[in-house]
Amino acid sequence: MEEMEKYLSTIKNETHRKHLRQIFDWIMQNFPELEYKTMWNQPVFLEHNTFIIGFSAAKKHFSVSPEAKGIKRFSNEIKEAGYTQSKNLFRIGWEDTVDFRLLEKIINFNRIDKAECSTFWRK
Repeated sequence: MEEMEKYLSTIKNETHRKHLRQIFDWIMQNFPELEYKTMWNQPVFLEHNTFIIGFSAAKKHFSVSPEAKGIKRFSNEIKEAGYTQSKNLFRIGWEDTVDFRLLEKIINFNRIDKAECSTFWRK
């Protein structure tokens, strides 16, 4: 995945880079039907050209964006995992444990909810 490696190379902290690579590898292994793209200088995963989940690296955390509907649906579980959130994303600290079970639920929810979606974003 040359495009993914190009994005990851922009993350200067090697530990952070490895952390995101592990998450992206997990997504590709568990959801091989999803397509990786770098859009707006951020990694996103698509299915039938519709947005499923995106990520963004910051100094103290990385953000996970499943769109506002995904945040609303899993808000309590996001809080229980210890992550902070806004309307459109939640933040996982670089030192925090990634709740892969929660990521799996969010990705599955978006895949099912957007199965008939013909646009990139929900309307």
